[in-house]
Amino acid sequence: MQQGSNEAGTEEDFGVIWEEWNRDAAVREPSRGDIREGTVLIKTANEIIMDVGAKRDAVVPRYELEQVDPARIAAIKVGDKINVYVLRLDDPENGLIVSIRRAREYEDWLTAEAMLASGELFQSTITGYNRGGLLCSFGRLQAFVPASQAPRIPRTRSDANAQPGSDEDALAALVGEEMTLRVIEVNRRRRRLIVSARAASQSSRGQQRDQLLAELKPGDIRTGIVSSIRDFGVFVDLGGMDGLVHVSELSWTRVDHPNTVASVGQQVQVQVLHVDPDTQRIGLSIKRLQPDPWVAAVTKYQPGQLVRGKVAHVAKFGAFVELEPGVEGLVHLSELADGDFGDPANVVSPGQEVDVLILSVEPDRHRLSLSLRQAP
Repeated sequence: MQQGSNEAGTEEDFGVIWEEWNRDAAVREPSRGDIREGTVLIKTANEIIMDVGAKRDAVVPRYELEQVDPARIAAIKVGDKINVYVLRLDDPENGLIVSIRRAREYEDWLTAEAMLASGELFQSTITGYNRGGLLCSFGRLQAFVPASQAPRIPRTRSDANAQPGSDEDALAALVGEEMTLRVIEVNRRRRRLIVSARAASQSSRGQQRDQLLAELKPGDIRTGIVSSIRDFGVFVDLGGMDGLVHVSELSWTRVDHPNTVASVGQQVQVQVLHVDPDTQRIGLSIKRLQPDPWVAAVTKYQPGQLVRGKVAHVAKFGAFVELEPGVEGLVHLSELADGDFGDPANVVSPGQEVDVLILSVEPDRHRLSLSLRQAP
């Protein structure tokens, strides 16, 4: 009876040992695609033999060594610890085959995935091109920039004057250029790494915009580039974000249209009027960096004074008369002439010189009230 009990105990002990051995073997035995840290045991001109923690030694064969920078191979010594990638488990000649190059590539894939998640930008030089886009290096990997994600690529479908091959010519012209890029797709299984110059530009501009909104304040003076012109004003790129110079802030003199005083691409100096981070709007002024003619107008023009000016603009409610560049006064409808004359254009016309009497001066509001009817 006691002997049976011992046999049962022995069988139970053996089962536990067997399970532990299998568990240990499963952990130690590598699989294809694993990254293992190995210790160099033997190094020859044809191969490197390593201990990767398996039940057998691993081999880096000659054809794998030839794909690694010779200087790096020369620096490897017996006893060094190196990460390797498991290529084959059952090679007929060497058994367990590992790769130093693929392990380093694997590290680059992990870096690419991390940069895809974080949106971090990187610099790379364009090394080549094909019909679809540009080629560049990402560590030990080759990345692809689709033509739609590359800068300054003409779109022949929308350009009727584009000549055949113009897209490829434009792509070829970018070879050798260093670009700021952003990872937009990573597929290790298909060895597909897609990067974008346009996404990088948008990301970089977004960072610049946030910084600009945080540091910009009213009264600041900045230099920018005119990015576009509209009927209501001029947009100026301050580096990361555009600000608007309203037509009324372009010049102290009357501006018929913004394109008469500014052009796209022109460098201008502006003063910040207001910044609204919530709506992401910036108000700018060009004229406030120029001498204000109304400062001198305070002492130069007085009520009751008779002056000569030129009709600048005729409206339904009266006429504006320019006394000097930047200083205009309004002759209200009631002060144009006696009697029923209908439209103000029946009394005066733009460009006409007239004598007017100053009724009031409001320099703070940049206003002059004039009278043509009361002028001697």
